[in-house]
Amino acid sequence: MKTSFFILLFVISSIGFAQNNHIVKTEDGRRVLLKADFTWEYIDAESPKVNSVVKETPKPSESKSCNLVDGFEEPKLNTKIQNQLKKGRATIAHVKKAVAKDNKCEVEDVVLLSFSETKEKGTYNFCANGNKVTYKRTGHSIAKKLKLF
Repeated sequence: MKTSFFILLFVISSIGFAQNNHIVKTEDGRRVLLKADFTWEYIDAESPKVNSVVKETPKPSESKSCNLVDGFEEPKLNTKIQNQLKKGRATIAHVKKAVAKDNKCEVEDVVLLSFSETKEKGTYNFCANGNKVTYKRTGHSIAKKLKLF
C-alpha cells in the first residue's frame, strides 16, 4: 500500500515539473514568456532600439529554401566507414537515393547538411527539394527520422 501511494505521489509531482515556461526572443528583440497553458506575455515593455550599424552576412542561395550559402560544400564522410557500408548498400549514395525517392526529387537536388555517423548507426540532415529532412541509419536499414514530441 505504501509503495503504490509513493509511486502515485511521484507521478503526480513529476507532471507538475514537466510543464515549463519558456522565454524566447522575437525578431525585433523583445523577450516573450511562453507559458505552459498556451498563453504568452511580453517581458520587456518596450522594444529595444536598433543600432544603425548593418552587419553584412553571406547571401543565401535563392534557388533553394534551405537557406544555403552560395558555394556551400557538403561535409566529407569517413571513407573507412563508407567502404564497410558498401556491402550492405547503406553508403551515403544509397541514403541520398532513398531521400530523393521519398521527397520526389532527383538525387542531385539532395544536399547533405550535417551528419553523425558510426559503423553501426548514423543520422543525416539533408536539404531535399527545398525542405530540411533527417534520416537515420541503423546497421544497413535507412528510414526517415520521426519526431515524437
